[in-house]
Amino acid sequence: MQLFKNHTDPYTNLLPYQGCVNYYGLVLSREDVDYYFNRLMNYIQWEHDKALIFGKTIITKRKVAWYGDRAFDYTYSKTTKKALPWTKELLELKKMVEEISKESYNSCLLNLYHNGSEGMAWHSDGEKDLKRNGAIGSLSLGAERKFSFKHKQTKETVSIVLEHGSLLVMKGTTQSYWQHRLPPTTKIQNPRINLTFRTIVN
Repeated sequence: MQLFKNHTDPYTNLLPYQGCVNYYGLVLSREDVDYYFNRLMNYIQWEHDKALIFGKTIITKRKVAWYGDRAFDYTYSKTTKKALPWTKELLELKKMVEEISKESYNSCLLNLYHNGSEGMAWHSDGEKDLKRNGAIGSLSLGAERKFSFKHKQTKETVSIVLEHGSLLVMKGTTQSYWQHRLPPTTKIQNPRINLTFRTIVN
């Protein structure tokens, strides 16, 4: 396993092959990132996520929200969400992420992890609603967390610590060949908000 710590060269591909992941490091000032974190915590329409597993609906501790240019349907884990209209803060962050990543997005899935005990299992964002090989801009606010990639065939792993106010962009064939996860940890007691800007094509 290779672990990148505070690696901020956006021109370096963190993946060794068959995909592209760029880490831009901190893209917001401490004052701005604290402002957006507090606004999103208090004014986003958070709800517990749901997943249908073996015919049984599972309610997660983690909360989610789904916003977009219009009321896009987005289906994952066999459940469907309808996008809410952008808030002022989300539009500001979307514009910033687009300018930095040189990509465009029409939607955003937000995740709220209350502490380190909440994470995300290995998965790929390959749903049919998403633009194939489209970029996903992942903006992290709050507690620093390790984020990992695992190649689907070789099982090789790559990890990076995502900082408060940092941007990571996954693009190209990353979702086809790699899975990613947010591993749980008992060491983190503070919340983290993750914004993943995406492109829906339905």
